Amino acid sequence: MQDLTRAQKARVAIRSFKTIAYALALRGFYRPSGKMGQTLADCLITLSPEIYGSMNDPRVVELSGLEYVIDRLPRGIEECTRIILTEEEQFGDSSFEKIVPLKRRRSCYRISDNEICFVITRGMSEIYDILTHITFLNLEAKKIYGRMTDELGRTPNEWKDLEKIIPRIDSLTKKEAEEAIWDLSLIVGRSYHETKIAYESLEKNKNTYNSNNSLFSLIYHLGKRVEAEQQDFENFLIVHLTPSLMNIIAHQRYGEQWAEDIQKKLVALNLQKRPLHIISANLHSVMNLVYGHGATVACGNHKAKTDDELYNFIQCLKDQRADILNFAEKHGFYELPDRSGTHIDCQIIDTACLDDVAFHSDLKLNMPDKGEEKPVILIMDYAFGAQAFEVMDRLLEPFAQDKKEPMNVRSISVMGKAGILVGNKGDIMLATAHVIEGTSDNYIFDNDLAKEDFDPDINVYAGPIITVLGTSLQNRDLLEKVQSGWNTIGLEMEGGHYQRAISAAIIKGHISKDIKVRYAYYASDNPLASGQTLAAGEMGAEGVRPTYMVTKVILEKIFS
Repeated sequence: MQDLTRAQKARVAIRSFKTIAYALALRGFYRPSGKMGQTLADCLITLSPEIYGSMNDPRVVELSGLEYVIDRLPRGIEECTRIILTEEEQFGDSSFEKIVPLKRRRSCYRISDNEICFVITRGMSEIYDILTHITFLNLEAKKIYGRMTDELGRTPNEWKDLEKIIPRIDSLTKKEAEEAIWDLSLIVGRSYHETKIAYESLEKNKNTYNSNNSLFSLIYHLGKRVEAEQQDFENFLIVHLTPSLMNIIAHQRYGEQWAEDIQKKLVALNLQKRPLHIISANLHSVMNLVYGHGATVACGNHKAKTDDELYNFIQCLKDQRADILNFAEKHGFYELPDRSGTHIDCQIIDTACLDDVAFHSDLKLNMPDKGEEKPVILIMDYAFGAQAFEVMDRLLEPFAQDKKEPMNVRSISVMGKAGILVGNKGDIMLATAHVIEGTSDNYIFDNDLAKEDFDPDINVYAGPIITVLGTSLQNRDLLEKVQSGWNTIGLEMEGGHYQRAISAAIIKGHISKDIKVRYAYYASDNPLASGQTLAAGEMGAEGVRPTYMVTKVILEKIFS
């Protein structure tokens, strides 16, 4: 029997993880430390995702990966032995604490001291994401448990010291905290410096956002949970997926309500017949570029110098959101918060109201003379994975009243952040095709963006981009194989699903085949480069220039 290459093993592991996760959703429950959970863990171990660093090293706890996961799971997850994934908001009138993770838009509820509930509104991509993180946490918890006793079965002093400080971790003196960090470094197998960085990062998020517990509490409770499992089968962590959850997967219930709300708003504003341009992006860059300069002039704000180079000017708008929003709402800007459960808020800009708005001199917008030809811009916040198909598919349907009048969609632009395979963080990628990971699905299209549209002082790459199952399932060998086989320049989670919906809408006659499509991403990470994975943290100020450069080019294309 021929041995598989490492890339082939990784491909099989991703396919197996996806299949098992779907089977678990149908089955309704599993135990991460049980047989099915171990099968998921074996897939993750085979993959050895770049984002989870030293996960497969039994000598050390993966602190960067742990921080990445905790930012995307609800506070207190490490204390729970019952995790429930359910399909709809059932807690509106309850006294349960609602928790939204710091870096994932999902609603979670703490039911009791040992039980937490996730409300799933974004389909299988969200389920894969949660199960991947739970699997990783369980693997790290077992490592921590292994450090709770020595070879003679005795409790080491560093664990005893950790137990002593747990009841008073919020009142430690600086000296006590540093001593505790030293003890913790011995438990997790990391240097004092590495442990202190992880501790301070989690403390910052804990104190600023109340989004997680202390690193001391996290390590302690993960270890104690596995210890409890060893003592009694009844203490095993169990994950439930409610029977009704699978009934709504792929049925687009949330997307239908979301799209209907948008269409009703357009009709209420009498904008339904005007040219519509859809942009999937963040909810700050379009507003800041269109209204930032005018708001600065109107408010007499001297912090932001209007004659500064565009990207320097944008940096000065960071604390001016209230002024910009107030100005924008007087000039055709409308906010449309999500009420469907998709967690995708929207904005509408009626450009007919921009005639007396002063744009920055570096922004070249050619406004049409005829009022009926002035664009309407719909900005939608980022979708999550396969959810992108659901929301775009519904949005491109004819207006809800009679399902006969199609929307006058002229362009669809997708801008976002993605992992790059051929350059560095901060570079820009233009997709010429989307290849969906794990399937034979691939979509080629004419991207209305070209390298020449961008400033020459930034690296721009054009080529196919792979749409992956999840950010936590990426393996170096597989990425290198995909890069060489498909000539891919990057990876992201939504583009292929957006294009699938666009192609479907063209086939169904809901939009014109001549519609302009634009896909541009800035590189938030490079999973093939050491220290540049997503676990290394956010880009910060260095992401401003590529983000706003992409936004600027898209806007100028819309107005051309």
